[in-house]
Amino acid sequence: MQSSPSRPDPLDPGSAGFAHRGLHYGAGFPENSLLAFAAAVEYGAGIECDLRLTADDQILVFHDADAWRMCASPLRIGASTHGQLDRLRVGEGPIPTLPSLLALVAGRVPLLLEVKVDGDLWRWIPALRRDLDGYGGRFGVMSFDPRLARLLKTNLPAIRRGLVIRHSMSPLKRWLALRLAAPDFLAIDKAALGQDWVARGRQRLPVYAWAVDTAEQRRTASVHADALIWEADGRP
Repeated sequence: MQSSPSRPDPLDPGSAGFAHRGLHYGAGFPENSLLAFAAAVEYGAGIECDLRLTADDQILVFHDADAWRMCASPLRIGASTHGQLDRLRVGEGPIPTLPSLLALVAGRVPLLLEVKVDGDLWRWIPALRRDLDGYGGRFGVMSFDPRLARLLKTNLPAIRRGLVIRHSMSPLKRWLALRLAAPDFLAIDKAALGQDWVARGRQRLPVYAWAVDTAEQRRTASVHADALIWEADGRP
């Protein structure tokens, strides 16, 4: 099915797209690090990143449930305090907090903030309200969990909310998730691009494709999505 753009997108990052976990490469610019985010801003790209909640309700910018892969530590993010985790290093810097990311970006590029709910659904809204209050830049909050988007709609309706959808999700579960989330945008697994349901969704909502990491994928995604969430050779 031929895909066509939706209405104008307030989070449109332009031709540079969204850098997946920041513009990261090698040991010097680790994923979800302030260095990777600064590099993305310098490049002029929007930023996609991951959020996790600590045991004492602080929001960290971190992908994994534990710190082993990035920091060689067995600490689990959700079971540890910010004080415990602040001693760890991502490259040469600490694990970023959401406020530190916002202070760095300062509205210069749009942000896609992916919440890793991880069983903490009810603690997320107060934490997001606290950290995002007063931020003047463009951003959206998204999650694989449609309940998070529903809570945002009810409690923080001014925030643009998104639903992240895997290619493997069944049509029934996808339909139910979309109904529950009532999203403002979709972040679609690149493997699903070109399917009829994606094209239909794009007629109503902006569609972002993740995570584009080759030139061939970039060419395909440029036809079927409004913006690319890219890394490596998917870089525009």
